[in-house]
Amino acid sequence: MDPRLDNVRAYAVRLESIGCGRSAEVSSCAPAYFAAEPEGGFGGGVFGVRRPLRFMTYKLGLNESQVTELARILDELKTERAQAAVDDRRTLTAFADAVSGDAFDEARAAEGADLRRKGSSGLSDAVVKALGRIHKLLSPEQRERLAYLIRTGTLAF
Repeated sequence: MDPRLDNVRAYAVRLESIGCGRSAEVSSCAPAYFAAEPEGGFGGGVFGVRRPLRFMTYKLGLNESQVTELARILDELKTERAQAAVDDRRTLTAFADAVSGDAFDEARAAEGADLRRKGSSGLSDAVVKALGRIHKLLSPEQRERLAYLIRTGTLAF
C-alpha cells in the first residue's frame, strides 16, 4: 500500500473531525487543520518533530553509541522543559493571585516574575549544555547537517 494514501486518508479524517467534510473546498477549513496543531506545529512536540530521537538518528546517520547518548541528552532536556512548564504554571498562578484581591499584591507579582526569570534561565542553560554535549557527540559532517536542521527550523531547541 502506498504510504501517501494513508496521509491523504488521515487528512480527510482530520478535516471531517473539524467540520469541513472530506475536502478542503471551503477556504477557511484548510488553515483550521494546521491551526489546531499542538505546540511545535505539524505534529511536532517541543523539539519541532514528533519523535526527535528517531528523526535525528535518520537525518544525521547516527551509530548505536551516538543514539544511546543522544537519547540520554534529549531525555534530560525533556525533563528540564517539563520543569519549565510547571514553573510557568506557577508563575501564572502567582500573577492571578496578585490581581485577585482588593489591593494589588506587588510582592506576589514580583515572586511570579522572579519564578519566570529563574525558569527561563534554567531552561536556557540546559539547552546550551545539551547542545554542547550533542556537538561533542557528532562528527563534523553530522554537525553540519544538525546546523542545517536548526537553521531551517526543522528541529527546534
